[in-house]
Amino acid sequence: GNAPPGVDPEAFSWFQSVDADHSGYISAKELKQALVNSNWSTFNDETCLLMINMFDKTKSGRIDVYGFSALLRFIQQWRNLFQQYDRDQSGSISFNELQQAFSQMGYNLSPQFSQLLLARYAQRSSNPSIQLDRFIQICMQLQSTTDAFREKDTGLVGNVRLSYEDFLTMVMTRML
Repeated sequence: GNAPPGVDPEAFSWFQSVDADHSGYISAKELKQALVNSNWSTFNDETCLLMINMFDKTKSGRIDVYGFSALLRFIQQWRNLFQQYDRDQSGSISFNELQQAFSQMGYNLSPQFSQLLLARYAQRSSNPSIQLDRFIQICMQLQSTTDAFREKDTGLVGNVRLSYEDFLTMVMTRML
């Protein structure tokens, strides 16, 4: 058939091939099968679930062709940003590139914080680096938690006082 109104024909064609069970919806599992990083590794489960939840208007754990089309545009925007920060064109983001990316995005984060993210999200190697899927995940979580922090930091002073439960609520409501 033809693509529905407002859906790019290429996105529609890809949707049909990704929708392995022909349900008319794409699950996180089906999405994972369709997305690869520059090193041909599939996107990780956490990132796929995060993106499905972001574009799942019905809260059913899956997306329709419109959500998939929007998701592809979203991923392409992140891929463009990723390539901009991948200065050596290696297909992954190194420690220095991550530091520069954060700085250019307006985050004032310590080298120790970037090192922590590399330890948590990079593939184990002598020169750890971040693939596209983890870059998207890190940036989405950073943006979400920063928004939560700013809700409490009304004076924009960079510090807040909150109870342990307020902190947990802040984090849990934004994780997925």
